[in-house]
Amino acid sequence: MEIRVDRERCVAAGQCALFVPEVFDQSEEDGTVVVRTPEPAPEALPAVRDAVGRCPAGAISLAPRV
Repeated sequence: MEIRVDRERCVAAGQCALFVPEVFDQSEEDGTVVVRTPEPAPEALPAVRDAVGRCPAGAISLAPRV
C-alpha cells in the first residue's frame, strides 16, 4: 500500500504523527502532515489504517501500489 496525503486539506491536528511517528511527522513550517515512509511495511499497515481513520480532515488515504 502507498500513503497519499492532501496537504491542502490537512488541518495540522497531528493525530497521524501522534499514533504512528515512524511513518508520519509534521512540518516545522506549518504543522501539516509529512510522510516519512510512503510505502510502509505490511506489519505497520494496521497502525497506518488507524491513523488514516483518525485524520479529522480526511487528508490521508491508502492506495494500492501501482
